[in-house]
Amino acid sequence: GEHLRICPQGYTCCTSEMEENFANKSRSEFEAMMKETSRSVQTTLTAQHRNFDSYFQDLLNKSEKALYDAFPSMYGELYTQNMKVFKDLYSELRRYYRGSNINLEEALNEFWTHLLERLFKLMNPQYHITDEYLDCMVKHAEQHKPFGEVPRDLKVKATRAFIAARSYAQGFLVGSDVVKKVSQVPLSHECTRAIMKLTYCPHCRGMSSVKPCNNYCLNVVKGCLANQADLNTEWKYLMDSLIIVSDRIDGPYNVDTVIGTIHMRIAEAISNLQESKDSITAKVFQGCGNPKISTKGSSIEDKKRRGKVVLEAKSSAQALEMLVLDAKGNLTALKTYWITLPSSLCSKKVMASSTVDDKCWNGMTKGSYLPEVMGDGLANQINNPEVEVDITKPDMTIRQQIMQLKIMTNRLGNANIGNDVDFQDTSDDMSGSGSGDSCPEDVCGKRLSKSPSTKQPETHAIPKQSGQGISGASSRSLPSALLLLLSGAFIATQHLWR
Repeated sequence: GEHLRICPQGYTCCTSEMEENFANKSRSEFEAMMKETSRSVQTTLTAQHRNFDSYFQDLLNKSEKALYDAFPSMYGELYTQNMKVFKDLYSELRRYYRGSNINLEEALNEFWTHLLERLFKLMNPQYHITDEYLDCMVKHAEQHKPFGEVPRDLKVKATRAFIAARSYAQGFLVGSDVVKKVSQVPLSHECTRAIMKLTYCPHCRGMSSVKPCNNYCLNVVKGCLANQADLNTEWKYLMDSLIIVSDRIDGPYNVDTVIGTIHMRIAEAISNLQESKDSITAKVFQGCGNPKISTKGSSIEDKKRRGKVVLEAKSSAQALEMLVLDAKGNLTALKTYWITLPSSLCSKKVMASSTVDDKCWNGMTKGSYLPEVMGDGLANQINNPEVEVDITKPDMTIRQQIMQLKIMTNRLGNANIGNDVDFQDTSDDMSGSGSGDSCPEDVCGKRLSKSPSTKQPETHAIPKQSGQGISGASSRSLPSALLLLLSGAFIATQHLWR
């Protein structure tokens, strides 16, 4: 066996060509095992996204349909002549949910402003009302709350519900995308040799039925997947963040209650305006002056169907509860995915023998395996006896995915406390932990703002999605903008490491 380059150079059944073929075979088999394992995780996460996305979109569609079905009979021309205002609202809500760079509060404010302008003109058809007059009207009318408390109440509840729903849905996609990209990271030359020695060198020694020692297998796989194990901390934070936001979605920010009743709140607001029409009109005329008399016909109010139409919301709370329970179970199971991967591969794929077996393949012959098992992650591989690992050269693809996890987790953290911000200015107050909400300190950390922000959110592309995030422990107290700068720094120094 003096010609062998990987296996022990004793008496052998293998030629050089056989050894090379075995090496290629072991490499392709190990990469296939990795991809198969990652596919199951991707499938779990994408299924959770698909289930929630379908539920949420259905909720929004039913609310819009209920509005279109009931409003014509309730409001007559007040509705038919303002159909576009309602359609635009639902369109904006969908665009926001799908990840568009929209300020949700501003979109809702614009809806109420446009609706007020249209309805004021329609309820006062005897007057010629110019655009300039409408600007004045809006300023004077808004202080008198023409729609009652509905706009303010809906803005608070809908904003929180949509922020939570959007970041929740995107969190699953980001997690799935990270797993996919990491599964495509090629094995190093040193790892290929170690895998070959683990799986096929027994064949060259005439011991094809002898299984590898379990601890030997663990050292090989932990060395090969050292960079992947470094995903563990941020991965766990992401899973915890999704679990916490799922409790918000089925709790304080209940999307079933809020999204499913948008049409009812709009009807309530219009009813409030109709009831206070004379008072609001008088106050507007007092502040803006009397508009010119128009030659157009009588008030549309007389043409509106009388009587009250009762709007109902069909609750799907039980479906939401089941969705959240299923998601939490899967997320909890996935928390330790990266650090349990070596033992999973060794026991299920490589079929390593029992740890107490002294008749297993130890890399040289049949016997016990004496070296201790290495810890998880790159830093713990410095003395790995089976795989030569350069701990000074982290894999750049995996480091970038760690950064993506941090960004998404930070967005979920903001969503948890109702913040619609993707990047927080470093001058923001980072000392709070979320105004005493249920987000635990060890998950959310200390960098979450204490009050919801109303500034225009910025979006950052996360593998074809965008979202928000929860922070981790004190070492995770970096705002998202700084995280991105660090990500850029990692990329810039790639060539130095290599």
